[in-house]
Order: sequence, then structure tokens, then C-alpha cells
Amino acid sequence: METLQILGWIYIGIMLGSIGGVIGLGLFQVNRIADLRATIQDLEDKVDDLVFKNKILKGENQRLSKRGKPQPRKRRNWKKKPVKK
Repeated sequence: METLQILGWIYIGIMLGSIGGVIGLGLFQVNRIADLRATIQDLEDKVDDLVFKNKILKGENQRLSKRGKPQPRKRRNWKKKPVKK
């Protein structure tokens, strides 16, 4: 009977210890998670800014690379030779 009582106390100790460990780890990780979320938000803002700049530069590049009609080629002035009959 005494062994069963000892095993019961060990079981209760393990359960309470694991619950306390999970709660303790959760409390320590809250600050880290908040810092990571702030970092992610900053990086997302930078990416959005770079995507916007990329779109602007693509439009500028296309605008500058467009040309009008090509210049017509010059015709050579060939004098027709008289045909001998």
C-alpha cells in the first residue's frame, strides 16, 4: 500500500512539474515572440517599399526604352542606264 501511495505522489509531482514547466517556458518566450513579430513587421514594410520602388523603376525603364517610329532609310539615286536596242 505504501508503494502505491509513493507512486501516486510521484505521478502528481510529474504532472504538476510539467504543467509548471510549460507555463514557465511560455512566460519566458512572450518577450522573444514579441520581438520577432516586430522584426517581421519591419521586414515586411521594407519588402513592400522595395516592391513599390521596383514597380516605379520598371515603369521608368519601359518609358525610357520606348522609341518612336524608326527613321526611314535613305534611297540611293540610281540613274537608269539607257537601254540599247
